[in-house]
Amino acid sequence: MKEKLNQTVDYIKGKINEEPQIGLILGSGLGFLADEIEERMEISYKEIPYFPHSTAPGHEGKLVFGRLSGKKVVALKGRFHLYEGWSPEIIKFVVYTLKELGVKKLLITNAAGAINKTYNPGDIILVKDIINLQFRNPLIGPNEEKYGPRFPDMSSILDKKWVEKVKQLFPDLKEGVYLAVLGPSYETPAEIRAFRNFGADLVGMSTVPEIISARHCNIDCLVFSCVTNMAAGILEQPLSHEEVVEVANKVKNDFSNLVLKSLEVL
Repeated sequence: MKEKLNQTVDYIKGKINEEPQIGLILGSGLGFLADEIEERMEISYKEIPYFPHSTAPGHEGKLVFGRLSGKKVVALKGRFHLYEGWSPEIIKFVVYTLKELGVKKLLITNAAGAINKTYNPGDIILVKDIINLQFRNPLIGPNEEKYGPRFPDMSSILDKKWVEKVKQLFPDLKEGVYLAVLGPSYETPAEIRAFRNFGADLVGMSTVPEIISARHCNIDCLVFSCVTNMAAGILEQPLSHEEVVEVANKVKNDFSNLVLKSLEVL
C-alpha cells in the first residue's frame, strides 16, 4: 500500500500548484458543489495511478482542486461505495491520499433516507453520530502506524469546534444519527423499524468508511446528510435513485449556502 500511495500522491502533486487544506466528499446528486470551486483544476480518477473510479449514477469521478469560500480545497466529485465492489481498504486509501496531499479537515455530504418521521425530503441534517451496519471496517489488516493507532477512538466522530461554529450560524439545523448499510438494494420496512429501535435517524450506503479512515489519520470531520426520501414503509411508495437525485437538485441553493458558510467559519 505504501508504494502505491506514494505513486498516487506524487502523480497528483505533479498536477497541482498548491496543497489543499480541506477535503469535500460529495454524495449522490450533490456534485454541483464542485462546480462552485474557483480557480478550478480537475483530474479524472481514471488518470490517477491506483486510484479507484466511480461507477454509481450521479458520481462523475473527478478530483476538483481550487478555492471555495476563500479556502484551498479538493473535492471528490464522486465517491466510492462498497456495493460497487470496492473494498473498505480502497476507501481508506483515498482518505490517506487526501491526508498526504495536505488535507486537515474533511466535509462529507451524502444523500440519505429519513427514518426519523419528523424529517422531510429536502431537509439537511447535521450528522452527530454513526452506526456501522455494513459490518466492514477499512482498518482491518496491518495497522498503518504512520497514520494512527491500532485502536482509534470513535467516541466523537466530529470536529466539535467546527460543529459549534456551524450551529451558531444555523441554529435551526436538525441533527441525527446516520446508519450505514451495505446496499445496493434499498432497505425493507422491517429493517427500517429495526433501525429506528437502534436509534438511527438516517440510513444510507456510504460515509461511515470515510469517517473511520479520517478519524484514524487525524482528519477532523463535519458531515451533512440531505434527506432525499422517506425510508421504506413510512410512505406507501416505491424508492428510486431518480428521486434521490431529483430532491438533491431541488435543495442546491440551501445546501450550497450551508457548505460555503461552514467553510467560511474555519
